[in-house]
Amino acid sequence: MDRRTFIRIAAGGACIALLPSLAAKALADEGIVRITRTDEEWRKLLTSAQYRILREAGTERPFSSPLDHEWRTGTYACAGCGLALFPSNFKYDSGTGWPSFYDVLPGHVETRPDLSFAMVRTEYHCARCGGHQGHLFHDGPRPTGLRYCNNGLALHFIPEKG
Repeated sequence: MDRRTFIRIAAGGACIALLPSLAAKALADEGIVRITRTDEEWRKLLTSAQYRILREAGTERPFSSPLDHEWRTGTYACAGCGLALFPSNFKYDSGTGWPSFYDVLPGHVETRPDLSFAMVRTEYHCARCGGHQGHLFHDGPRPTGLRYCNNGLALHFIPEKG
C-alpha cells in the first residue's frame, strides 16, 4: 500500500469515527429513546436467525434475503425495534447479495470498529436497540460513495400506502 492510499484510508476511518457522536446528537434532536432488553426478552421477540444477526453480529448467506429484490416504495426499519433506518430511495443493487443502501436516515444508526476475521471494518447498528445491521464500505454510488451492506433478516420492509 502506498502512502497516498494509506492516508486516504486513515482519513476515511477518522471521519467514520466521528459518526457515533453525530448520531448521538441526532438521537437527542429527534427524541429517539434507546431501548434495552435482556437476552431472554430478545430471544422471545426474534427468530433464532434474527437473534444471531441482531444480537450476536452474525451474517446471513448472500443472495438469501427476499429484501435484496424488494423495489417497492417504502421504508426499511430495524427488525428488532422498528426504528426506520432507510427510505427505499436510498437502496441500490450492489450485486453483493445483501440489501444495500447509499445513505441512512440521519442519527438512526451508529458505528463502531469491527476487528473480526483479521480485518478492520466498520460495523453499524440500530441507534435505538443496538441491533447489528451490517457493515459500512466506501465503494458505493454517488452521492455519498458509501455502501451500507445490510442483513435482510435485520430489517423489516414497510411499504408506502397508496
